Amino acid sequence: MPSSFPTSISIAALFSAAAFGQSPAATPAFEVASVKPAGPINPVDVASGKLHVGMSITAGRVDIGFLSLANLIAIAYKVKPYQLFGPSWMSTERFDVLAKLPEGATKEEVPEMLKTLLAERFKLAIHKDSKEQSVFALLVGKNGPKLKEAEPDAPGTSGEVAATSTGSAQVNISRPDSKGGVVVSTGQTGPMRMEMGPNGTMRMEMKRATMAVFADMLARFVDRPVVDQTGLSGNYQVSLDLPMDVIRGMARNAGVMMPGPSAAVGGDAGRAPADAASDPSESSIFASVQQMGLKLEPRKLPVDLIVIDHLEKTPSEN
Repeated sequence: MPSSFPTSISIAALFSAAAFGQSPAATPAFEVASVKPAGPINPVDVASGKLHVGMSITAGRVDIGFLSLANLIAIAYKVKPYQLFGPSWMSTERFDVLAKLPEGATKEEVPEMLKTLLAERFKLAIHKDSKEQSVFALLVGKNGPKLKEAEPDAPGTSGEVAATSTGSAQVNISRPDSKGGVVVSTGQTGPMRMEMGPNGTMRMEMKRATMAVFADMLARFVDRPVVDQTGLSGNYQVSLDLPMDVIRGMARNAGVMMPGPSAAVGGDAGRAPADAASDPSESSIFASVQQMGLKLEPRKLPVDLIVIDHLEKTPSEN
């Protein structure tokens, strides 16, 4: 293609705008935004209910806490974490962002504003691609699902922009109850109770979750993406019994310190290669899924990707 072709298009566009007395539409952007490195999270913060993780949008203000660059990019481009291809450190560098929406702006415009912020403050440059990838398909078992539908008056799953597995919805953690459990609330699942079970396991019970959200959650505990192919469109009550080593691994990927072996903070780079997955039948996670009348089946599927061409670790000054 001749090199003058893009220039010709630009000149024509400018001429057209001038002829009609109009300017090109402004790129959506926050009115003001503060970006700061997030401090570490420890179990004391969790136990006291002071955990500041996720994204909330209220009264024209966007409050983002302890999200990684990978999280922010996934929200901005409305993709899952496994659709990002870039440096491993983008999953470990975490930030707090406080931004003000322009007058008249809506929640739905926040992802586009995040794109602008990432481009201006972190010099983000990307391109799109597609690649066949090893995944687990979440399917209905041969005897049908054994799921209980969510109560009609359960908290809604909507209300937060770009509600994905990246932790974009505000996360609230209550103090431990009399049984030693804690309640985690997000815009995706409603209240989720976590308590220690027998034999050193952790039981997670969600009052309300779609199968797509459940698949996203399962991906945190296995070594490859999980894609919902159940065909189930409702909201359900789901529960998982997880060994503590799995919980510690998820906490490391989230940057949360937990006591026990290998408690160092880690990131997505600590995952095993997708093609080196262990036998699903040997995992308690797969057994828990089967008890729900579902199953996880290894497959190869084409996955649309956001490829990071350039990204700065440190944002420009506020």
